[in-house]
Amino acid sequence: MKSQQHYTRSFSCEFFPAKTEAGADNLRNASLALKKEMNPSYFSVTYGAGGSDQDKTFSTVDMIKQASGINVAPHLTCIGSKKNEISKILEDYKAKGINRIVALRGDIPKGMDNPGELNYANELISFIRETTGEHFTIEVAAYPEFHPQASNATDDLKNFRQKVMAGANSAITQYFYNADAYFRFIDDCEKMAIDIPVIPGIMPITNYTSLARFSAMCGAEIPLWLSKRLLAFGDDTDAIKDYGTEIVTDMCQRLLDAGAPGLHFYTLNQSEASLRIWKNLTL
Repeated sequence: MKSQQHYTRSFSCEFFPAKTEAGADNLRNASLALKKEMNPSYFSVTYGAGGSDQDKTFSTVDMIKQASGINVAPHLTCIGSKKNEISKILEDYKAKGINRIVALRGDIPKGMDNPGELNYANELISFIRETTGEHFTIEVAAYPEFHPQASNATDDLKNFRQKVMAGANSAITQYFYNADAYFRFIDDCEKMAIDIPVIPGIMPITNYTSLARFSAMCGAEIPLWLSKRLLAFGDDTDAIKDYGTEIVTDMCQRLLDAGAPGLHFYTLNQSEASLRIWKNLTL
């Protein structure tokens, strides 16, 4: 894997909008702790299916930006939205000084008959470029283990290339626990002349049951050897956290040593697990 080594490293963290006041306080504290220790390039904030968390995303972006002073990249999905609605959101973000967007198709909510005027992420990216030029740095999703809805690996890579050609600046991967999947994905991208930074998404391991459930939903694979070892710890959460930190740290080190251009931590609105990995990496 050679094509990623020339990019400047970027380290970032992802949050989701809190549902309660206590959750918002916890999120704020987590962002401040991550800023202090990691000083990330940016924080990203997720966006609900069909825009269901739109207002919460806006308020979370404002809160994190004001509290931490770190650049914030809101997620923006196109499923279920009209072009004029997306244009208004982009103008609002520009007015707030936001210059980075994570552009996604978004999941189609059950029962939705009208997916909107933009059906795919590449169409959303093209629309962002048409309406705002180069104002936004656009992040997109990448899937080293391939999108669960992809018909095959080749089609999935072609879809990724479409997003790059539409104007994406860089990509964040779905989390994984097999570094070789990432290396193969980068090699395949190089063969298709896809040349943007692809940042590995990192999910700390703190609870096996919730991780297994979430992984089944999003198509991320937990290797059998890892699953068996985590199951062996039973309800010993401290042992799971310790072992998970060791495994994920080793994977991150291997990724960085091979030239990965940074790491993107899926924090689940907590700072401790990500910071344990960060401190082990001595970056």
